[in-house]
Amino acid sequence: MKLLKLFIVFLIINFSALGIGSWLMNNGPKTEWYTALNQAPWTPPGWVFGVAWTSIMLCFAIYMSYLYLKIPTTKVVILFSIQFVLNVIWNYIFFNQHLIGLGLAVIIALTIVVGIFLIAFKNDLKLKTLLIAPYFVWLCIATSLNAYILINN
Repeated sequence: MKLLKLFIVFLIINFSALGIGSWLMNNGPKTEWYTALNQAPWTPPGWVFGVAWTSIMLCFAIYMSYLYLKIPTTKVVILFSIQFVLNVIWNYIFFNQHLIGLGLAVIIALTIVVGIFLIAFKNDLKLKTLLIAPYFVWLCIATSLNAYILINN
């Protein structure tokens, strides 16, 4: 029962991050600024982002529930909080303010934080660590998309 409560809490927090980020980007992916950018040839169609982020946040909520149940420490809460802030502010920095270089720095930092989750707690969560792998892989793709835009615009 405690696992289910944690899952619901992390699910709400994770989807809140997506909601806040979406609100802060101010319709970014559909703006003239973004659509006029020279984008990477491997940029997925728009609908993929919604499916990917929904799946990622579901898996991340499960991962965080198991992790917090196993290691309810300040370190876990701080890492999660940093991840939350970086995830949210990237949308504002990149899509709203058009600061592509700063956006790249933020998404690299976010990828590092998720990488820390992936590596630091693998011995504690063992196979459950795979639940955070989609988030890390997606961030690597997103980082490459951001970098491509920075280099080619």
